[in-house]
Amino acid sequence: MVERFVGTWKMVSSENFDEYMKAIGVGFATRQVGNRTKPSLIVTVDDQGTVCMKSQSTFKTTEIKFKLNEPFDETTADDRKTRTVVTLENGKLVQKQSWDGKETNIEREITDGKLIAKCIMGDVVAVRTYVKDA
Repeated sequence: MVERFVGTWKMVSSENFDEYMKAIGVGFATRQVGNRTKPSLIVTVDDQGTVCMKSQSTFKTTEIKFKLNEPFDETTADDRKTRTVVTLENGKLVQKQSWDGKETNIEREITDGKLIAKCIMGDVVAVRTYVKDA
C-alpha cells in the first residue's frame, strides 16, 4: 500500500502553510523561508519495509526513515524534536508528531494521481499538493 507513494514528487501548491507553521510555533524568519520553499518529496521503500521520506529544497533537506506503526525520534525541518509514528489509515499515510505536550498530524494521500499532504494542528489545516516528477 505504501508503494503508491513511492517516487519523486514536486510541490505545485501550498495553501495556509503560514498559519500552520504559526500554530506549531515556528518563528517569523523560518516561516518566511518556509513559505517560499517548494520542496520535492522523495519516497522510497526498501526490502525490509523501511520507508524513507526525503524533503529536498535549495534551503534544506530533511530525511526520515521508519517502519509503519513503529515510533521514532524525529528532528523536523523547523528543528522541533518530536516523537513520531507513521501509520497507514484508509489509504492515507498519517504522520503523527508529538512534542512538549503538543501533537500535529500530516496526512498524505494519492488523489487523481497527485500527492495531497494535509498538515493539521488543532483547527488549522494547510494543504500542500505535489505531482509526480517525470
